[in-house]
Amino acid sequence: QVQLAESGGGLVQAGGSLRLSCAASGRTFSTYTMGWFRQAPGKEREFVAAIRWSGGTTYYADSVKGRFTISRDNAKNTVYLQMNSLKPDDTAVYYCAAKPLYSGSVYRSDRYDSWGQGTQVTVSS
Repeated sequence: QVQLAESGGGLVQAGGSLRLSCAASGRTFSTYTMGWFRQAPGKEREFVAAIRWSGGTTYYADSVKGRFTISRDNAKNTVYLQMNSLKPDDTAVYYCAAKPLYSGSVYRSDRYDSWGQGTQVTVSS
């Protein structure tokens, strides 16, 4: 497992941007697929984006495709989520997660074995 800590959340107006960061500790960070999930009040946790260890393959939920960009810097043990054109529906607690190699679908939260504490993103209309 790796230890994860998110930062960068906050309050932003609709149409604005935020960049979330997730700092990881652990020697094997570069071998993990990293993902972002979010959970709005009264709703289940949902997949947002993921990136393979090499950074060459990324995955996005349809609801954020074209607006959000996931990236990683293995030298800094950090993964980022750039969020543009934010909408009120993007309001949620955003979680960073790490998934070991060959442990199944990147879209499933139960395939990830390490989670951050979450960071709140609030988009006002």
